[in-house]
Amino acid sequence: MRSTRSGSTTTRARTEPTLSSNETRRRELPLWLIAAILLAIAFGLVIGSDENYRVIFGAVATGVWVTVFVTVIAYVLACVIGLGVASAGLSKHRLLREAATFYVEIIRGVPVLVLLFYMAFVAAPALIVLWNLVTAPLQAAGILEPASVRDFDLLWRAVVALVISYSAFLSEIFRAGLQSVDRGQIEAAKALGLSRFKVFRLIIMPQAFRTVLPPLGNDFVAMIKDSSLVSVLGVQDVTQLGKVYSSGTFMFFETYNVVAYVYLLMTVSLSLAVRGLESRLQRHRDFIGDRR
Repeated sequence: MRSTRSGSTTTRARTEPTLSSNETRRRELPLWLIAAILLAIAFGLVIGSDENYRVIFGAVATGVWVTVFVTVIAYVLACVIGLGVASAGLSKHRLLREAATFYVEIIRGVPVLVLLFYMAFVAAPALIVLWNLVTAPLQAAGILEPASVRDFDLLWRAVVALVISYSAFLSEIFRAGLQSVDRGQIEAAKALGLSRFKVFRLIIMPQAFRTVLPPLGNDFVAMIKDSSLVSVLGVQDVTQLGKVYSSGTFMFFETYNVVAYVYLLMTVSLSLAVRGLESRLQRHRDFIGDRR
């Protein structure tokens, strides 16, 4: 009887599921999140009850759409260019690899703020001069009007600068994701007669996408914060509107409290979304691994 009981106890102990360290962390109560929510609610009540804070919030919140527009457009374009640069960096042709490496190393070595100034006050005028030279025959015929630097809006100069800067960083993320795909699957797909485009679309990209999605989300959150740098060019985003309002009212403490609050609402909510997506991807991978 004793041996039977001990055997059954051992069997139950073996069959009981054990939680991994990652699962334990997921089940823990996120005290930091509760504290952040309470802080957000408390400051929201202050904004709702104080007339000065309500006025400041109304003035600053109008720049949220500009911040979101700059971030989304710049990030999408940076992803497209970054994927192209990553593909060039993994090319069989040495010239493409060297050009991609040169682009990444040079751009990553320049601060975003310096790149903004360079794009706004150096590259933009040079592009306008080049455009006028190329279209000189059309301008002489009266078909086109000569372009001026003012025609290149500061908003789009800022977007181009962010695209160039972030595409270099995103290309490294894409490169790591593309290299993470098992080479044997690629060779098997080619052996089945699939074209390069189909191999990339059906085999490489779906697997690489699951790998690069979390860091891509983190960089999107980082771009929201870096988009505040466009205020140095006078773009009417959240930071610029806060700067203008505080300089006119001298309410620096209240204004930048609201500016920080608005950015935190955007970044923390997106960070939580990214973490939730990471957890879902991890559970999906664990489920596939258990079935195998």
